[in-house]
Amino acid sequence: MDKFNQVKEAIAAAEADFNAFYKKGNKAAGTRVRNAMQLLKTLAQEIRTEVTEKKNEAK
Repeated sequence: MDKFNQVKEAIAAAEADFNAFYKKGNKAAGTRVRNAMQLLKTLAQEIRTEVTEKKNEAK
């Protein structure tokens, strides 16, 4: 569950940058959005790996 909480925190932290990029056209915020999305991708992959390991342990 720790990774899931990290995902939620990353999304909340990036919300201001999303608004700045999409609503105000702030290009620097776009870079921060891309970095946040890369972090989310990494966290998602770690969660997928963890779920697969736990699923296979049950067999």
